Formats: sequence, C-alpha cells, structure tokens
Amino acid sequence: MDYKVVLEAAWPVKDVKTVDDAMSIAIAEAGKKLNPKLSYVDIEVGTTMCPACEEALKSVFMAANTALVGLKLEMKVFNAENEEHASRITKSVIGKVLKNVPLKVVEIIGIKKRE
Repeated sequence: MDYKVVLEAAWPVKDVKTVDDAMSIAIAEAGKKLNPKLSYVDIEVGTTMCPACEEALKSVFMAANTALVGLKLEMKVFNAENEEHASRITKSVIGKVLKNVPLKVVEIIGIKKRE
C-alpha cells in the first residue's frame, strides 16, 4: 500500500532577529540539504496547539537570537507493507540526509491507488 508520512524535525537557527526570519532560514537550510536528491519531500513550518488559548501557533521558539523551528517534512512512500514499514522507510531516507536532526513521526495516511 502507499502512504503519506509526515515527520516533525527540530531545526535550530542561530543569529536571527525575528520569528519570520527563523522560519524562512530553517526552510531554506532544510531544502538545501534535501535537494536535489530528495526534492520530493515537502517542507513547511509545523504548528503547535496553545494550551491556554487552544489556537494553532507556528512551531517556533526564540531566545537570545536563537530559534528552534519545528519543521513538517512530508514524503510519499510507495508499496510499503504497513504503516510501521512506511514510517521506518521515511525516517531512514530523510534521516540519512538530515543527520543529527531529531525526527518524529506525527502522521501516517494511507493513499488509495488510482485505477
């Protein structure tokens, strides 16, 4: 079966002044490492739910001109045996390129094949 697997990555950005700059730099740096070999991986800034206001916020924490950006990395996996197999494939493929970047599976969606 085919799956869409979404990983969350913790991406540090140093010497940054604004949250918007941190998000842009994190996406650009991750894209540079993933392309051209893994150009099929979609990258965007993740979201975190605010416990107090129950609102979705961008996953960025800034302190002392340093940011930790939560990136969402999305990849399609074809002909995997099951969800666990798809998640292992995704973490292996992306993890080989993004060494020393913490990765966590946050979502696995089965994709129906077109006939």
